[in-house]
Amino acid sequence: MAHRAYNLGAMNPSNLLTRLAPAYQVSLKRLNTFGIDAIAHAYLEITDLEQLRELRNHPELSRSKRLILGGGSNVILADQLDALVLRIASKGKALVDEDEHFMYVRAAAGENWHEFVLWTIEQGFGGLENLSLIPGTVGAAPIQNIGAYGTELQNTFFHLRAFDFVSGEVIRLDKAGCQFAYRDSIFKRELKDRLVILDVTFALPKKWQAHLSYADVAQRVQALETSTLTPKDVSDIIISIRQSKLPDPAVIGNAGSFFKNPVVEAAQRDQLLQTYPNLVSYLQADGRFKLAAGWLIEQCGWKGKQLGKVGVYEKQALVLVNHGGASGTEVRALAERVQADVLEKFAVSLEVEPVFVG
Repeated sequence: MAHRAYNLGAMNPSNLLTRLAPAYQVSLKRLNTFGIDAIAHAYLEITDLEQLRELRNHPELSRSKRLILGGGSNVILADQLDALVLRIASKGKALVDEDEHFMYVRAAAGENWHEFVLWTIEQGFGGLENLSLIPGTVGAAPIQNIGAYGTELQNTFFHLRAFDFVSGEVIRLDKAGCQFAYRDSIFKRELKDRLVILDVTFALPKKWQAHLSYADVAQRVQALETSTLTPKDVSDIIISIRQSKLPDPAVIGNAGSFFKNPVVEAAQRDQLLQTYPNLVSYLQADGRFKLAAGWLIEQCGWKGKQLGKVGVYEKQALVLVNHGGASGTEVRALAERVQADVLEKFAVSLEVEPVFVG
């Protein structure tokens, strides 16, 4: 099979489009989905590996505090960022290999995640369809171990390449090396702020099976009345469900699901059921139960409520939204109020998904 060219523009210095010439006092309002008008002290777009190498060896810029920015969909920015913001803008995607069981596809870190998912489906590859319409970039996806509707990135992840600012080398990490967990990875812990992900390779199964564990998805599939379900069918359903529940960041600023669904011991879940028989919970492989954070928040009366310029989305209590001109401080204040109320009512701690920066 002829493989499509994959060009990250990383190995040939003559391909460099942008040298190390940061812009200063740059607004990041259009570069974060919550729409916070954060001002970066310095800003530079990264399109290739050579820029990172030059940055590491630069006598002044190498000492700057760095903030790596992808699609800006999982960060809450402070109004002023005393840092060099590196926006990863590398492009390229391709089928790079195959074996008896898998098709291996690779994408540069700066590729839009949803567009990449649609591209794999157009090529006839299944495996990523349940992760359709998740905002952000390919490079940011492993950091969060993004997941939705019964699947996570780690289910199809093969390996990634990253630039190590400490050693100056390009390293390769497989699934075990990334230490994936629920909305977590080694990039949030031991390797935080040390690596810049360059590209990610996925192993997509040749024998595709649809993941229909979520009731909403299964019901819509049943309504299709088809015996030849395809990855595109599932992707279309996921897109439709997400659009019905989640706000479009282009219309109203948000960071998607703001809180992780908490996981509790069976005894605590059983105790909660005695008081709240409609409690939404899902049995986990280890015998614990995952609770629906949105349901908990809604029971505390926060759904559709506004606090200053920030509010809880009227259609989904799991989402916080920017009603216009919100600051990172206001977002944090609302999140803490919601967390306090859920803790008081249910004795359950909610963990924030986005990262507060600055």
